Amino acid sequence: SLQWHRAIIEDEMVRSAFVNTLVVAFSTAVISTALGFAAAYIDHRYRFRGKSTLSMLIAIPPTIPATVLGMAMLAFLSRIGMLGKLEAIIACHVVIATSFSMALIRLRLNELGADLEQAAWNMGASPLAGLTRVVLPFCKSSLIASFFLAAAVSFDEFMIAWFVGGMNETLPVRILNLLQCQVSPKINAIGTLVLLVSVVLVMLAQRFM
Repeated sequence: SLQWHRAIIEDEMVRSAFVNTLVVAFSTAVISTALGFAAAYIDHRYRFRGKSTLSMLIAIPPTIPATVLGMAMLAFLSRIGMLGKLEAIIACHVVIATSFSMALIRLRLNELGADLEQAAWNMGASPLAGLTRVVLPFCKSSLIASFFLAAAVSFDEFMIAWFVGGMNETLPVRILNLLQCQVSPKINAIGTLVLLVSVVLVMLAQRFM
């Protein structure tokens, strides 16, 4: 009922968790898309020793169970003094989401003719100009899709955020903490919001893919 949706709007902890989730999701989407493009472009353009190992390392994080990955990140972040900060959640989500971003953008780069960028160089464009005026516009749709998909991955992830976030709760973590304390229709209302946003983000990513 609408009263429970009003209740979550009036709940300061839920509002704070929602803002944290938006900040983390947006930051993750921007950073993951940038890193994913850089990794995909390097993989597409250059040949070097250890290239397959690099690609494998980027692809591994999503295949590791969230509990194992969360515990490993907890141990690492506690050593460098980042544990319990919002930046810690962003860094961990970037590690996961960059794999998806790279895969999406690499698929698009496979359609880029090998001679197209070189033709721009032959016409006087610098490597940077070729990248910004040829490659980036060509990858525009995959970059947008990567942004929305990375945001979706971050928005509904809770296990790693629970391990490393400390007092900085995201919305999925707030749901988990509410479940441990009580059984309330507020949980259903928050869950509906998380599901709706996640579905919209995935649909937008699918639209641009």
